[in-house]
Amino acid sequence: MLDKMKALIHWYEEVLSMPHRREVASELRDEDDLFLLLLYSEMIGIPNPVYYYTLELYPYMIEKFHDWHLRMGMEKSPLSGFRCC
Repeated sequence: MLDKMKALIHWYEEVLSMPHRREVASELRDEDDLFLLLLYSEMIGIPNPVYYYTLELYPYMIEKFHDWHLRMGMEKSPLSGFRCC
């Protein structure tokens, strides 16, 4: 009986959160896009006061760069010394 009650509660929570999953995913993608813009802004030509500290993050974020510049509407990498396509 307790298992059925837990399953019912789990199902109820899933039903309540279902309409918001798309919104949450969209917000997370927007935050990722903003972070990547801040990370690569110096290379694009936008002054970044924390450029020195973001250099350490490049190796970790390089995998996401290709998807990011395509999502931003750039067919090819905007960075002249950096090719990913």
